[in-house]
Amino acid sequence: MSEKPAPFKPAPWPRKLRSTHWYTGTSRDTIYHRGWMKNQGHPHDLFDGRPVIGIMNTWSELTPCNGHLRELAEKVKAGVWEAGGFPVEVPVFSASENTFRPTAMMYRNIAAMAVEEQMRGQPIDGAVLLVGCDKTTPSLMMGAASTDIPSIVVTGGPMLNGWFRGERVGSGTALWKFSEAVKAGEMSQEDFLEAEASMSRSSGTCNTMGTASTMASMAEALGMALSGNAAIPAVDSRRRMMAQLSGRRIVQMVKDDLKPSDIMTKQAFENAIRTNGAIGGSTNAVIHLLAIAGRVGVDLTLDDWDRCGRDVATIVNLMPSGKYLMEEFFYAGGLPVVLKRLGEAGKLHKDALTVSGETIWDEVKDVRNWNEDVIRPADKPLTEQGGMAILKGNLAPKGAVLKPSAASPHLLTHRGRAVVFEDIDDYKAKINDEDLDIDETCIMVLKYCGPKGYPGMAEVGNMGLPPKILRKGITDMVRISDARMSGTAYGTVILHTSPEAAAGGPLAVVRNGDMISVDVPKRSLVLEISDEELAARLAEWHPPQEQPGSGYAWLHHNHVGGADTGADLDFLKGCRGRDVGKDSH
Repeated sequence: MSEKPAPFKPAPWPRKLRSTHWYTGTSRDTIYHRGWMKNQGHPHDLFDGRPVIGIMNTWSELTPCNGHLRELAEKVKAGVWEAGGFPVEVPVFSASENTFRPTAMMYRNIAAMAVEEQMRGQPIDGAVLLVGCDKTTPSLMMGAASTDIPSIVVTGGPMLNGWFRGERVGSGTALWKFSEAVKAGEMSQEDFLEAEASMSRSSGTCNTMGTASTMASMAEALGMALSGNAAIPAVDSRRRMMAQLSGRRIVQMVKDDLKPSDIMTKQAFENAIRTNGAIGGSTNAVIHLLAIAGRVGVDLTLDDWDRCGRDVATIVNLMPSGKYLMEEFFYAGGLPVVLKRLGEAGKLHKDALTVSGETIWDEVKDVRNWNEDVIRPADKPLTEQGGMAILKGNLAPKGAVLKPSAASPHLLTHRGRAVVFEDIDDYKAKINDEDLDIDETCIMVLKYCGPKGYPGMAEVGNMGLPPKILRKGITDMVRISDARMSGTAYGTVILHTSPEAAAGGPLAVVRNGDMISVDVPKRSLVLEISDEELAARLAEWHPPQEQPGSGYAWLHHNHVGGADTGADLDFLKGCRGRDVGKDSH
């Protein structure tokens, strides 16, 4: 366990706030700022030094998971007004997993940079981070960590359960499953189209324990959201109540000067890592938590993920690892029950602070589990070793990530012949070829899909199997890449291989026919060639010549770090604080 942080001491109130530098007084500049705001009908006494709360809203009609956040923003505003604050809704960059190409991950960092500058450059004393879709949660948390302005997370919540012919349909998970079934000849294209209607039947994010629900859980486990926030369905009235309560709470956080750096300590990140193992959370949480920690100034590494998660059992029985969906998780008691179980097992820093002003243990110690098939007892886990496995070896000197709860046990120790796809286009050109030299004992290897390579590190690591393998009834093979995979996906998929191929990592020089050994219990990933042969291949390697197509793509390509450090832009790391800056008028 890491060292206990010093107790939080609320700042004295009343005091001068950031916003008073814009709005308080009678100078020309003050009248300039205040006067223009009054054109919206705001009375003069709203500018009397009360907390100005920025509702950082990732609503967008092209981010369907967040399509209902305008309604939630109104409830947040009601809470802020009730607590004596002044709410202002601020639209911010919204990176949609559903629509952005080449991948939403490429835009997480620009979204984080944009929200940081909006928080830093405007008269905001506290922020409500209104998020939902995969990258919106980490990007806004990264921005808030960089400015260290009091902030609270409100997520939009998951969709209701999908149902198709009497069976639960998990968004994302069912997509991968049905798609493979069509290729295997087990499902017709017409049935697949019929199932589509059941995959997204209400507002909200994925209803599986995909990346959106995982990051909502991470925000709560870090202490950055009110207890119980993560699992409430998007259309449940309690989601709107949570938004209103969060609006009330942020006003007091400003008065107390309770900042992200007070909450997101090393202890909090260790709590989140263990929580991720217990819920069977997304591999994407690894990258996002590393990036958030880098922004707030906490030294977090892949080794911490392996150390903290190795002995944590997965007890949440949700797709893609299990059989239920987020709706049942909420009814069973949600994340507070999981946190209580971790605390009872001695795997929770109980005195970690939360946005409520209370410790995380005080928030969860009295909750009850209402369904022990959804949230399992400690002696009946879904998977004994649920934490992320960090593999290292000559193929991944800086590490690679595997999710044991989504993998096939018989493949966790495996030796196979490499079948190499040089990039995603090469994979698409070859995978359906009946003459492809591959069988179920082989290891599929995909290159140039990392932060620099794709660019942006797309969710293509869970490569679909060749149809001729699927027709044999085989549903899983070992797959290795420098890519990510959707949190809704499953399989024995080794991801985030670092250094990535585009940065000259050993993955770049794997050849067809090479033997690769995977030993998850020993955390080993080895390309079976000599050190001399590996060095010779790397000496002959040349980086891809393709140039990024846009200004931001250029910036991203030249400044993005590796997956092992969170894939953030190198110049954005560290907490820069909430300086007011100079008035330019």
